[in-house]
Amino acid sequence: MKIVVIGGTGLIGSKTVSRLRDKGHEVIAASPNSGVDTITGEGLAEALSGASVVIDLANSPSFEGDAAMEFFRTAGHNLLKAGIEAGVGHHIALSVVGTERLQDSGYFRAKLAQEQLIQASGIPFTIVHSTQFFEFMGAIAKSAAVGDSIRLSPAFIQPIASDDVADVMAETALAQPVNGTIEIAGPEKLRLNEIVAHFLKLTNDPHQVVADPQARYFGVELNDASLVPAGKARIGRIDFEDWLAPQLARA
Repeated sequence: MKIVVIGGTGLIGSKTVSRLRDKGHEVIAASPNSGVDTITGEGLAEALSGASVVIDLANSPSFEGDAAMEFFRTAGHNLLKAGIEAGVGHHIALSVVGTERLQDSGYFRAKLAQEQLIQASGIPFTIVHSTQFFEFMGAIAKSAAVGDSIRLSPAFIQPIASDDVADVMAETALAQPVNGTIEIAGPEKLRLNEIVAHFLKLTNDPHQVVADPQARYFGVELNDASLVPAGKARIGRIDFEDWLAPQLARA
C-alpha cells in the first residue's frame, strides 16, 4: 500500500514513516525539502498519485492565531483537494486533545478549522487527538519563563511519548477510517506545573516553577479538564520516568 506522510521528516513523522516501511509499505516522507509543499501545492499531485492513505502531521511554523489559521486553512484545502483528485481512501490528521475546549486560543481555533475541513471533505477520515508530548516539556517551560521563574497552571495534563504517538499513527494508517475522532494519552495524569518542575530539576535547570491558576497555555486559562481526554482514550505504554531515563543518560 502507498502511504503519504505529510511532515514525514518531523518528530512524529520520521517515526511513523519508519514503522510503516518496516511493515513493507511504500511510504513517501513528504515535506518542502522533498519537493512537496502543502502551502503552494507544489508536488502534491505527484506525491499522492496512487496513494491509499494520507497522514497529515504538519504543524504551523507559527503559533500566532492569524498565521496558524492561514497555514491550516491553506494547507488543508490544498491537501484535501489533491486527495480527492487522487482518490485517496483514508485521510488521517494528528490534532490535539481539548481542541474544542481551548477556543480562546487562536492556534486552537486554527486546529479546529483544519478538522472541520477534513470532516466536510467527503474523504473517509480519522482525526487523532493526542495529549502533549513529553518531548515538549522543555519548550513549555521556556515559553512561560520570566526572569528566574516560570509560571504555569496547576491543571492536569496527561502527556504522551512520541514513540507511542507514532505507534498509533502507523496502526491507524492500516485500519479502516472511523469518520470521527480517537483520543490518545500517556499513562499518568499529572499537574502541569509539577511535571515541568520535575523535568527542570532532573535536567539541572535552575528556574523555579510557580503554580499560577491564571497562567495561560497558548493564550488559554486552563482547568482540570482542558488537557486530558474527555472520554475513553487509548493509553500509551511509556510513562514519564521511563521516557526521561534515556534522555538523561544521553545528556
